[in-house]
Amino acid sequence: MWGAFWQHVFVILIHLGGLGQFILGVLDSSFLFMPLGNDLLMVALSVRNHKLMLYYAAMATVGSILGCLLLDVVVRKHGEEGLEKFVRGRRLAYIKRKVTKKAGWALVLASLAPPPFPFTPFVAAAAALQYPRKRLLSVIGAARMVRFSVTGYLAILFGARILRWAKSPYVQDAVIAFIVLCVVGSVFSVIGWVKRSKKQQPARA
Repeated sequence: MWGAFWQHVFVILIHLGGLGQFILGVLDSSFLFMPLGNDLLMVALSVRNHKLMLYYAAMATVGSILGCLLLDVVVRKHGEEGLEKFVRGRRLAYIKRKVTKKAGWALVLASLAPPPFPFTPFVAAAAALQYPRKRLLSVIGAARMVRFSVTGYLAILFGARILRWAKSPYVQDAVIAFIVLCVVGSVFSVIGWVKRSKKQQPARA
């Protein structure tokens, strides 16, 4: 049941084409947990239509920029206190240290690196530490465009092999499991953010 449902969702996103990339870009770069979502869709779309590869990459990039802007608006307003809603513990200290030293390079690395390297925590840290918004979005946009373009080019280059792998039931099951994991992770992420927000409100009062 769940497998068929998520297969249907993925098929819908493929049919949406660039719009599907845009939607996933916004979700992945804001408050939800969807690592590699744009990359997987980028591969599927580029294999189907080579000529529109750069268009798909651009739509994923624009979506990512908008998602980062939404995250920036929320976290920048509350500063470091707002950052603690998204990142905690040793991870928070590590990310703050990296962003404080070399924010630009940290954002480039976060934008290019695949999971499990964190992306949104670095964006949130840069916003909380008042890294210039225009520069933040410009750096992310350039790096994301490079990432998605390279993904699309590799998909075209190895398209025949990718199609054979995609038809394998094991690969399809793995993709479905990955999507389910992303949804579950998103739910826990939102719940954790809401709980931490409620705890901080009485503390301020």
